[in-house]
Amino acid sequence: MSKLFQDFQPLAAIATTPTAAQRLQPLGQTVGATLWVPESLTNTQLRSKIVVEPDAGTRGHGDAEKINNWENTQVYTGSLKNHIASLWPNHRAFVFCLATGAVVRLIAPLLQDKSCDPAVVVVDQAGRFVISLSSGHQGGADQLAQLIAQQLGATAIITGAVADLGLPGIDVLGVPFGWCRGAGDWTKVSAAVACGEKVQVIQEAGSCLWQSQLPASHPFVFGGDTEMGGVGTKHLGDNLSVKPKLYSPNTLPSDSLTTGPKARIWISPKLQSGETPNIPEVQWHPRVLWVGIGCERGTSKQLIEQAIQQTCQDYQLAELAIAGIATIDLKADEVGLLEFCEQRHFPLRTFPAQMLNSVKVPTPSTIVAAEVGTPSVAEATAICASLSPSTPVYQGHGDAGTRRRGERTTHQNQMGGLLVPKQIFKSATQPGAVTVAIAQAEVEYTGRTGQLFLIGTGPGQLEQMTLAAKTAVVQADAVIGYSLYLDLISSLRRPGQIIEALPITQERQRANRAIELAQWGLTVAVISSGDCGIYGMAGLVLEELRVRDWDGKIPGVQLFPGITALQAAASRVGVPLMHDFCAISLSDLLTPWEVIAQRLEAAAQADFVTALYNPRSRSRTQQIAIAQATFLKYRHPQTPVAIVRCAYREDEQITLTTLDKMLDIPIDMLTTVLIGNQSTAIYGDWMITPRGYLGFAE
Repeated sequence: MSKLFQDFQPLAAIATTPTAAQRLQPLGQTVGATLWVPESLTNTQLRSKIVVEPDAGTRGHGDAEKINNWENTQVYTGSLKNHIASLWPNHRAFVFCLATGAVVRLIAPLLQDKSCDPAVVVVDQAGRFVISLSSGHQGGADQLAQLIAQQLGATAIITGAVADLGLPGIDVLGVPFGWCRGAGDWTKVSAAVACGEKVQVIQEAGSCLWQSQLPASHPFVFGGDTEMGGVGTKHLGDNLSVKPKLYSPNTLPSDSLTTGPKARIWISPKLQSGETPNIPEVQWHPRVLWVGIGCERGTSKQLIEQAIQQTCQDYQLAELAIAGIATIDLKADEVGLLEFCEQRHFPLRTFPAQMLNSVKVPTPSTIVAAEVGTPSVAEATAICASLSPSTPVYQGHGDAGTRRRGERTTHQNQMGGLLVPKQIFKSATQPGAVTVAIAQAEVEYTGRTGQLFLIGTGPGQLEQMTLAAKTAVVQADAVIGYSLYLDLISSLRRPGQIIEALPITQERQRANRAIELAQWGLTVAVISSGDCGIYGMAGLVLEELRVRDWDGKIPGVQLFPGITALQAAASRVGVPLMHDFCAISLSDLLTPWEVIAQRLEAAAQADFVTALYNPRSRSRTQQIAIAQATFLKYRHPQTPVAIVRCAYREDEQITLTTLDKMLDIPIDMLTTVLIGNQSTAIYGDWMITPRGYLGFAE
């Protein structure tokens, strides 16, 4: 479970009373939190529950004492205020079970800026509420409060205005996509959004997925200069394609021209003018720039850095928009280049001369060709990196549109997205020489390792869903599933999440979509009803990963089991599965009917209690009749049968009948049919299968 909370580690939980300690203690295992309690609790009030090591109390302030009986619990000495101050610089999140006012007084002197402060969450002592107190957006306290609430069965209290409006925080808008925050007045722009003022969005690059998730009443006016060919300016293919909500400057909606926007959001690799804007604005920089580097052997890190900085300055490009560095494979061991990439946490992509030879560039060089076997290094590697298929081509969904693989913009067809032709730099004080070129990719580099959460939601009621599964849904950047299943868990969604619903017959498309987003770097929850590994999406996802030669690590995969349909149905009628049982799906979409028929014959003959999944659809009506006839060959016509539709849902329907009369009951794809064995019986309203055939308990 702690993997779901890795973005908040290290995480400290603080309790000062026995009840508070007991409330937070489970978070040690489930969340990976370290629970801190005062020495007074271990010495007096909690002596019956926890034991301190023999030398407890003999160490100075800041030295923790492990508590033997409670894992992940430590003791602090001295004042809580001083202890919190000692933990503050090295922790990403705090969970207090303490009065909110007391927490405010404790952390007030420590608060610096929401861009660097840790998340602070407060739990009331009764465990009914989890309050996001400080650093809700950038620190993640809003999300952490929702996650902790799922663990405790509590209600998350999120007081931010944008959350109430169903909008993502402006200062975390691009986080899932790896965008970097640039300059701007983030407080005023966020305030304008919270007040419902019109906010102009000019998006010249980066994913438009965030647009498709906005509520109808959002305050954004999309439009502005899009000359760089960003994803939001073009029709992006015909697969679920809808043009994104962007407008050119002279076609903005008339109401926006009348009142004018009160703030502006730039999403661009460019640096905006240094002039004072007429309205507050902020800049997000998607990491779409790939810097191609050619250099002499022994070129210093300093010269490489200076060359890139000067090039970005000359062309008004944001260094924060740099995705990574590209060069020829002969330079894969260039010390200065490696040092620069390590310092800036840039990926380094290298390409062989043979590949670079095939790239059309504006300024090829015969000298370079004679030296390294290709007429271009900087320009050609920048172009190759920008066209690399290491990120998914899909750029939007729903209102934001999509782009099919291989579809390029006109500008990119000409020179592969090359923005800056090669620039040559030398220095009188630094060794070597550097050539720099910059190309723009269609898809931003997220810099993140994607995750696939394969989730079983159980029958559909949240109470029947595991804590781990609910937490995983809250944690995910994107949630993908059949619309009905997504509706059943809608209360778990949070503003800014990407929600994509595909029809019930498009399971493989769902699996591929989830994999593409995860390979790009998102954390993706794939929703199945029941258990994800039993007739669910987990099998399809793993099959598709295997086809793609998945290395088993990237993207990461985690399964979250759920109560499957046969368990849910059985629990509503008694104990029909108390003896050996099997499950058979009557759908022949993925399994030949001949195989299904063989399995029905074998199950009926072997006297298995049998659960029938997918028993009847609008176009597939004969299979359930064939199944009945097969079982009647081997079982008594009065064999008990349970027909359960929508177990645990509002429209639940339960019927106990017999094998010969089962087709008199309406049966559809939301129905599970349980056929008893020779010892199954009906007792009142209960269906009972004995544990054994001997007539007595084992």
